[in-house]
Amino acid sequence: MKTILIVDDEKNYLVVLEALLSSEGYEIVLSNNARDALRTIEDSDLDLVITDVKMPGMSGMELLARCGELKPDLPVIVMTAYGTIEMAVDAMKQNAYDYITKPFQNEALKLTIRKALDKYRLVKENQRLSEALSDRFRHGNIIGKSKPMLKIYDMIDKVAQSKASVLISGSSGTGKELIAKAIHYGSKRKNGPFVSVNCGALTETLLESELFGHERGAFTGAISMKKGRFELADSGTLFLDEVGDMPPTLQVKLLRILQEMEFERVGGTKTIKVDVRVLSASNHNIKDDVKEGIFREDLFYRLNVIQMDVPPLRQRIDDIPLLVKHFIDKYATDDRSEGTTLDPETWKHIYRYPWPGNVRELENVVERALVLSSGGVITPQDLPEELLEGKEEEVDLDKIVLLNLPLPEALEKVEEKLIRRAFRYSDNVQSRAAEILGLSRRMMHYKMKKYGIID
Repeated sequence: MKTILIVDDEKNYLVVLEALLSSEGYEIVLSNNARDALRTIEDSDLDLVITDVKMPGMSGMELLARCGELKPDLPVIVMTAYGTIEMAVDAMKQNAYDYITKPFQNEALKLTIRKALDKYRLVKENQRLSEALSDRFRHGNIIGKSKPMLKIYDMIDKVAQSKASVLISGSSGTGKELIAKAIHYGSKRKNGPFVSVNCGALTETLLESELFGHERGAFTGAISMKKGRFELADSGTLFLDEVGDMPPTLQVKLLRILQEMEFERVGGTKTIKVDVRVLSASNHNIKDDVKEGIFREDLFYRLNVIQMDVPPLRQRIDDIPLLVKHFIDKYATDDRSEGTTLDPETWKHIYRYPWPGNVRELENVVERALVLSSGGVITPQDLPEELLEGKEEEVDLDKIVLLNLPLPEALEKVEEKLIRRAFRYSDNVQSRAAEILGLSRRMMHYKMKKYGIID
């Protein structure tokens, strides 16, 4: 629903314009002076401002100028009497969208408003597209070519074309929001907004206001109308991060929206209809919450039409070299840090660490190491203490070799896996793989030929 602020010190015009434009399906906010209107412009989500020029105190021209400073893209239509056309021309020079004369013709006014709203919609759409292109979402910002990640890419391509709700599960730091954005920007809704909210980071009252919006005076501190995330995501996608932490009372309201795609703002009575695709995420298994009775079963099945499980970093260690390179490129601040490499001992610590914080933790470690490193090489001394103290996880030999295999053959099986892994980690560079394993280049070449890794 488009929201229009009308500013005029003459009550009759406010009443007439509210009746005329409400019947067109617009939400109308009224103000009888420019100073109050300025606060509304600053605090509220508006699509258009219509203001009179001559008002006591702050004039409409001053309001136009201040609005241009606060929200330069927000269209402003100026109302003026026949005797002040020159003032209207000045307003156009100050980037007013258009002006209308009093008394106005209803159809001409409605046409001007539609054109202004259409232009503003295009401006916002272009902004979203520019952000999408600069961020290069879809698969571009998700780093990895391991088998688990290739499965994720394939699933993204499939679910993006549907309208189904998707629940993305995975440990914190695995990139669940990146996957949600990839789904959005790969879908038919890519030109619509992508809006996110963390359900676990807000109190129940604040979360309700964030999701559904509120009317002025709905509670202490609600000094103006505010649109909620569902309303802002209309025609696009809403991402509910950590949805499992949503309080039970809000779960009921969320279920209704998913069923009906309509709601009321906090403190409001007007029903607002939206067209939103909901993607959600959780860092724990919500099925356990359903069994314990702290998450609604019917809501779970609404959100979990399609489930995507994002593997932790320790299960896709083949991606670590790509991620390290990506973060070095991202955080290199000067010629000194560009092209920084890791010495073999550093790689050993990185590979054996279990990465409980996943990709986010790896990113922080690389950024820190870049700051502390010197000479273009990251050494173990540049790593956090927990990486240096980390111990190798116990190897499950039953998954590597058969129990009845003779020892020489069993050792060869383990050796082959270690060599293949080092070769992958080193981006298929033999010399780097040899350094990681502590072998000479000649010995590395011999063993790679032995196991058929190279011809």
